[in-house]
Amino acid sequence: MKTTNANPDSPLDINVAASSFAALGSEQRLEVLRCLVRAGPEGAAIGTLGERSGVTGSTLTHHLKILTQAGLVTQEKKGRSTICAAAAYSEMQKLADYLLRECCADCPSTDHEHSHD
Repeated sequence: MKTTNANPDSPLDINVAASSFAALGSEQRLEVLRCLVRAGPEGAAIGTLGERSGVTGSTLTHHLKILTQAGLVTQEKKGRSTICAAAAYSEMQKLADYLLRECCADCPSTDHEHSHD
């Protein structure tokens, strides 16, 4: 399932959001994604990612595949065999925006302790 819209600035629809959140429904995948967020836009080599996340081998490959299919991780081959992965920050931002877009819309009070766009 493709998780990007034709317009990169358009909000996620409910099906894409549900698919992306489902991909995060594993503690190991969440840890892998957290490690990639910590690594920054450069990402991390598979070996480094495995060391940092504690998830290695075919299990890591499996989780990266699911995160990639959900649009939360990008993978790029660098050199002959080093595969690097990076968190797809724009997709994660869309997920956060999906949850907060109508925050407090049904609340009678407009005085809230948090802000959103």
